[in-house]
Amino acid sequence: MTGRAMRARREWRTVDGIVLLDKPIGMSSNQALQRVRRLYNARKAGHTGSLDPLACGVLPLCFGQATKVAGLMLDADKRYQATVSMGARTVTGDREGEVVERRPVPPLSGAEVKAVLQRFVGATTQVPPMYSALKRDGQALYALARQGIEVERPPRPVRIETLSLLGLGQDWLSFEVTCSKGTYVRTLAEDIAAGLGTTGHLSALRRTDVGGALSNLPAHPLAALEALEGNEVALDALLLPPDTVLGALPAVTLTMATTASYLQGQAVEGAPGAAGQVRVYAVDGRFLGVAEADAASGRIRPSRLMATLT
Repeated sequence: MTGRAMRARREWRTVDGIVLLDKPIGMSSNQALQRVRRLYNARKAGHTGSLDPLACGVLPLCFGQATKVAGLMLDADKRYQATVSMGARTVTGDREGEVVERRPVPPLSGAEVKAVLQRFVGATTQVPPMYSALKRDGQALYALARQGIEVERPPRPVRIETLSLLGLGQDWLSFEVTCSKGTYVRTLAEDIAAGLGTTGHLSALRRTDVGGALSNLPAHPLAALEALEGNEVALDALLLPPDTVLGALPAVTLTMATTASYLQGQAVEGAPGAAGQVRVYAVDGRFLGVAEADAASGRIRPSRLMATLT
């Protein structure tokens, strides 16, 4: 039987919810998504922002109705634990690239390192690395870099919410960072090393949270999910509700009178003083979706509606 025939025979099913995957090193986010999607036989799937193959850690995989909130998580803050190997800079900014510069590492104290880390906290700018998926005239920068071409990259605004030292050795340090969308931890690692009077590259990266709501929830290793292949009941028991990843948004509960109008796409009263995105619930606790709240009028307008509500 050909591979095409086998794919045609697969019976996709409706699956709604989120799986927190602990993505392994060496696999792209899309490869991980497709592996888990096949385990679930899920008709519709998406993830909430890529992790490089070098990185491991929390990757929320969204199925069915939960894909409606996946896009919202692309803009969410992320938290990482990272290790910097100091003394050598690589062409890619991480351990996979060729070393292009070496510098001695001065003796460093924890107090000195913490002082340098604090320089990066707050609103700042980064020059994106050449080995990135950003595009110039329709071509990815990494494709140009592989051809030996380097182009000017204007600095981009980013925000470092927290940055703390986790460990320090003679030629390495580890840190934890909570940062905005678009932050390159590889670039941050290089900048920290430069601030310490040396050079360096990212040697390990683990994502521990997305959106400030997942750090206390277990992320499932791919091998553990694959061990449940064929057991839909056990796999489905691991699914989280779509609103799990939205814990940082304010919650609004509608009355019975306003719920029907809201589900028809109309703006309704329900969020006095709230502004921006809010989670919306019916009086019986059902998650209705995400809305934009207007502080002046106290009204909310649907932006992401959950279609199947029972």
